[in-house]
Amino acid sequence: MEKAAPLPWWRTVWPFRRRVRAGSGRGVRLIVILVVVVALCAAGLFLLPAGRALFEDTRDKLSKATPVTPVDIKASGALPGHPATNTTDGLNNKYWGVPGPGASVTYTFRKPFRLVDLIITNGASTSPEAYARQARALQVDLEVTTADGTRHDKQLTLSDKPGPQTIQTGISDAKTVRLTLRSPVDLSRGRHLALAEVEFFQRS
Repeated sequence: MEKAAPLPWWRTVWPFRRRVRAGSGRGVRLIVILVVVVALCAAGLFLLPAGRALFEDTRDKLSKATPVTPVDIKASGALPGHPATNTTDGLNNKYWGVPGPGASVTYTFRKPFRLVDLIITNGASTSPEAYARQARALQVDLEVTTADGTRHDKQLTLSDKPGPQTIQTGISDAKTVRLTLRSPVDLSRGRHLALAEVEFFQRS
């Protein structure tokens, strides 16, 4: 009885469960399967962080943001009558005052949370007249430290105008937030840097 000719290798690759005759391209099929598996693993490795970030950003947009209050506030310095705690008192006519740039304030929270965004009210007040009386920082270094010690750094650019300014962040497991004041404007003799309010929002 004449032996049947082996099938072409491409007929043994798909579907994978096809029953093939002996010697009909099993080696080639195995190589193709291995290449596909390696390609899928590589794609998952490179795309997983981007996919996770997109997933979290989508959840941020679909969820309601709620305020979260720090349990501890420490500043590198403050002028008399203008402590850093003024930035979280809910009043926009009281402010944290410092002599010049480079001053920082660190907010610590009770438990890690998803920092969706923060709102900064720059200057001494939301009143245009009071706002213009003191200097303002137009650049702020944002440093967020997560529960596992990972640090996220970002330089924020603020508009020189009274009123709240929203900064989108999207950082998970935030534990501490530090703000460092940079690039002062209208800082002259008899004036100091002022920061009225900082509000933090988490994903509900």
